[in-house]
Amino acid sequence: MTTYDAAFQLVSQSVDDGTLPSAVLGIATAEGVVAMDAFGSTERGPVDVDDFYRIFSITKPLVGLAAARAIERGKLTVFTPLESAMPGFNSTRDDVVRLVHLVSHTSGVNEPALDDHRPLRQALAVAGRQFAAGSYRAYSSLAFEGIAALVEHALGRTWEDEVAGFNDALGSQFTLDEESRPHTIVGAPGFRLDSFTALRHPGAGAIARARDLLTLGTSLLRGDGAVVQPATLHMMTRPLTSGVPEVNPDPVQAGQEYGFTWKLRHTSPAFIDPGAFGHGGWAGTEFWVHPDAGLAWVLMTSRPDSGFDVHALDNAVVSGL
Repeated sequence: MTTYDAAFQLVSQSVDDGTLPSAVLGIATAEGVVAMDAFGSTERGPVDVDDFYRIFSITKPLVGLAAARAIERGKLTVFTPLESAMPGFNSTRDDVVRLVHLVSHTSGVNEPALDDHRPLRQALAVAGRQFAAGSYRAYSSLAFEGIAALVEHALGRTWEDEVAGFNDALGSQFTLDEESRPHTIVGAPGFRLDSFTALRHPGAGAIARARDLLTLGTSLLRGDGAVVQPATLHMMTRPLTSGVPEVNPDPVQAGQEYGFTWKLRHTSPAFIDPGAFGHGGWAGTEFWVHPDAGLAWVLMTSRPDSGFDVHALDNAVVSGL
């Protein structure tokens, strides 16, 4: 009988000692949510498991799923050039940026600040080139505006409309609506929240509850096709960056690669079960699916660079102690 006590104690202690300002930890299997708890209090009162948090870059695989649905319908392929949705994009480059480059952080577009005030499509059009597409990898949120453009061009619907369709299929509440009252970001002085939220960023803008991501995790573990077909998910979790050198590599991230917008841990030395896919968010949110272990877990919190050890939490969840 697994209890996950070690994982919940780790998060509880991290809230008690101030590492995390608040947190919700949830764990699910193919049968649904099996454990969830909330920790801490804010000016609003005690944190609830159904509180909304800004998930920041966990938005990326949501947009990736929207693009994958277009691939399922024959409307896109990984080789579709960005120029098909943004005519003239390549006019200042001597290479071709394709969907495969955008989803794997190998597009080479120069990255602005997350709270840059310019409309994203405009910023992408004039971003310029850091390196030739496919030659290196460097983390890019702006590239997801390119994916959004391709999704909209292919389906005649915005990425937001596609993600809203997930809500219909899953009973989830993914949103960009500030009326959801997401938890305040703690410890990010100078971050221009108004500028950021105005962007409705396809690489970072979504807001969700823990159970929304867990419901998605359950669907992917179950292979029920509610969002994408099992074969499509298999396509999304094949490594796309093996052997591609990284600009400014982070030793802590050693052994992590990118698939189709998902982070992969197949060769990481830090995890008991490296066969996972998922993503983290700037303010400390984490969402990981472990197909071999048959579980998914999510951490919702709201402090960038808190120092919280995600490796330790993942190992505690997978161990189930």
